[in-house]
Amino acid sequence: MKPRNLWVVKVGSNLLTNRGGVNRALIQDFARQIRALRRKGCAVIMVSSGAISAGMAVMGLNKRPADRQGLQACATIGQPKLMEAYSKAFKKFGMHAAQILVTSWDLDSRKVCANLQATLARLVALGNAVPIFNENDALSFEELEMLNRFGDNDQLSAHVSLLVRARRLVILSDITGLNTKPDGTGALVRRVREVDAKILGYAGQSRSERSVGGMISKLETAKRMLEAKIPMVIASGREKDILLKIHQNQAVGTWFAA
Repeated sequence: MKPRNLWVVKVGSNLLTNRGGVNRALIQDFARQIRALRRKGCAVIMVSSGAISAGMAVMGLNKRPADRQGLQACATIGQPKLMEAYSKAFKKFGMHAAQILVTSWDLDSRKVCANLQATLARLVALGNAVPIFNENDALSFEELEMLNRFGDNDQLSAHVSLLVRARRLVILSDITGLNTKPDGTGALVRRVREVDAKILGYAGQSRSERSVGGMISKLETAKRMLEAKIPMVIASGREKDILLKIHQNQAVGTWFAA
């Protein structure tokens, strides 16, 4: 099902949303870059966080709900807002946003995964459709109670990358990459060939009110990608033309490759 170059790009909640709601300007810029990549022969499958955060903004909440029903309410309100922004952004560049909501149970089913692969193959073959994955928070009550089993979709991006045998996984966040101090300061680590105790020691455990992921989750994902021999990059989604720079193999972010 793979074209000449197929990427999975995961975008975090802190990029996609803010106190005012969905960050439409940044989503539009991602759409512009993805169209440019497609013209270079590189197809993109997105993994998007942000539904709960978008719902929080609509409901005027400054603090993430602690209960399952509150989280699910935010997700069901925020997901349409998020997809509306994606649809408008991609339409501007002659493309279509294709929503795919999954739970961890779906990815445990061989039959569901086989059907999902076939659907993705058709969407990618269309040439103007961008599949956008998100966890189905409205149904995934076990994951919500555990602060999301997929870890702000970092783990979901690993599942999708393995499912389609992606050429590369890109995780975009509001950080520049992995730094040598747990608080995010220190020197930027440019290349990681193995996620060992030293690398794990660089990671912090911090969580924000608007997301549940963290560097630990990203390093767990990186370890899986290294085992699968799929290169992975953690970089700042706020850096201008970040996806195009990664396509050109520029020295941005932290690269995980054996």
